[in-house]
Amino acid sequence: QVQLVESGGGLVQAGGSLRLSCAASGSILSILVMAWYRQAPGKERELVARITSRGSTNYADSVKGRFAISRDNAKNTVYLQMNSLKPEDTAVYYCNAEVVTAPGDLVVWGQGTLVTVSS
Repeated sequence: QVQLVESGGGLVQAGGSLRLSCAASGSILSILVMAWYRQAPGKERELVARITSRGSTNYADSVKGRFAISRDNAKNTVYLQMNSLKPEDTAVYYCNAEVVTAPGDLVVWGQGTLVTVSS
């Protein structure tokens, strides 16, 4: 079984910064991709950023230049540095990972962490 535990959400003023962390634990052989998604009230969940095991990254257009995703493969941890936050960044942020285990590959989600940006 694999679990993702997120931390780092909270309340911040517009223009401020937050750093989210997500640590994977369990019977993990390797993690192919780690990503952050978000879901704002009344909206669908959307991809924010993703990073492969080799460090290739992709970002949603709305966060390019403001957010940075990184990972520590030794710690099975992914980070999301969020700068110049805007009220429209308010959402529940979910960690996601494509994990290789002995029985097979899994897609795992974290429980979510709330980010609130006040104007």
